[in-house]
Order: sequence, then C-alpha cells, then structure tokens
Amino acid sequence: MTLGIKHIVRFILLLAFQVLFLNRIPPLHQFIVPYIYFVFILWLPFRFSRAPLLLISFATGMLADFFFITPGLHAASCVLIGFLRPFLINLLLPKEQTEWGSEEPDRKTMGLFTYGIYLFAMTFVHHFYLILLEWMQFGDFFYFIGKLSATSVVSIFLIIIIDLFINRNSRNR
Repeated sequence: MTLGIKHIVRFILLLAFQVLFLNRIPPLHQFIVPYIYFVFILWLPFRFSRAPLLLISFATGMLADFFFITPGLHAASCVLIGFLRPFLINLLLPKEQTEWGSEEPDRKTMGLFTYGIYLFAMTFVHHFYLILLEWMQFGDFFYFIGKLSATSVVSIFLIIIIDLFINRNSRNR
C-alpha cells in the first residue's frame, strides 16, 4: 500500500471512529468528550514540510467541524497543532532522527518517554485551544478546567490504546 493511500485510509478510519462511535457516547457530566481524530496529524511522517502540514491540518479540522457542526473550532485547533508540531519534534529529537524519509512519530522511532511527551503536549494544546474557544461562548471557568482535564485524560488514554493495537510499521534505523 502506498504511503498516500495508507494515510487516507488512516484518516477515514479515525474520523469514522470519532463520528460514528465517540460522538454517540453521551458526555459524562458535560466534561468528557474524547477527541481522537486529530491524532492523524500527529502520526504524519517527519518529512512533511510546514505548508502541506498546515493544509492537511486545516482540512482535517474542517471535516471534523462539518460532522460536529462547530464553525471553525476544530479547524483552528488542528491548524495550531499542525503549526506547533515541527517545533515540538525539533525540540524533542535530534535533527538527523527526523530526516529519515517516511518515518512517523511513534514509540519505536522516538522512544517511549519522548513519544509520551509529544503525545501529551500535542493533545493538551489541541484540547486547550478547542475548549478555550468553546468556553468563550459559555463563560464558566470551572467548566473549562474540568472539561480540559477530563477530556485530555480520556483522549490520551484512548490514543494510547489505539496506538498499542495498531501496528503502524515504522521502520527503525
């Protein structure tokens, strides 16, 4: 399977799981609404330059906005993590490690601890910005903190479970 088709299939499966399964689960006390669709952006190969990465991030967010009926909230948060992703990867990894061609960020190529920091930081930034934009509409600070904490923890837990069960076939050096 070519790289492009693999990423398209991965995107469709993640978005379908989000829309068909996770969106149908009623939120617990309006705090826990897990989001995993954005992990598609996190799992793109290291070699993606900034412009295509931002376009893919925007398209991912707009499709999520279409299904969630939220005008631009998910697009804004996806573009933010698409913008910050290269900075965080360059901060966490040596330059020669990110120039491997079709390598993807995962626990094998980055190391378990570094990948955990990457996953947690990007999930927190995505959720923080998404919930901040949502919170500006409603205005309750404790709602913001509670939803940010609960949603981030549950989303990270689901992403780790998905990552453990999906073999992404990253080639090691």
